[in-house]
Amino acid sequence: MSSTSTPLLAPGQARDIVNCLHPRCVLCGPQNPWSLGLEFQAGPDGSVQTTFRGHERLQGYEGILHGGVIASLLDAAMTHCLFHHGVHAVTAALDIRFMEAVPLKVPLLVRARPCAMRPTLFRLEAEILWEDRVLASAEARFMPPRTAQG
Repeated sequence: MSSTSTPLLAPGQARDIVNCLHPRCVLCGPQNPWSLGLEFQAGPDGSVQTTFRGHERLQGYEGILHGGVIASLLDAAMTHCLFHHGVHAVTAALDIRFMEAVPLKVPLLVRARPCAMRPTLFRLEAEILWEDRVLASAEARFMPPRTAQG
């Protein structure tokens, strides 16, 4: 199944998935008082995006967004892209490229798009941009969650 043949859900339906599956998520969880409050909007091409502005509590080196936060933003964008396609899956592999330092206190664009949408393995890519420059990007594979046995 190609990414273009996967229908997008209505915004309210994607929000319902977040409320059900991620209510306490540190990045998007509406029930987490420390959540970054990310909300992703779907594009007509099957992508999602949001804007984000980092602050001092999220820095690594002085004035630079922590690499773990960058990885989390990229992963969250891809997860929300799946949500907007009606898919519940977990990260199986995540490959990140850091091209430039990501500054704090600037409006960043975080976006993700599907590459391949198969029922057992989903491939997506994401990027963080500032002033039309890609500062970090990621490719990931997602799989349906397995329930714990035992």
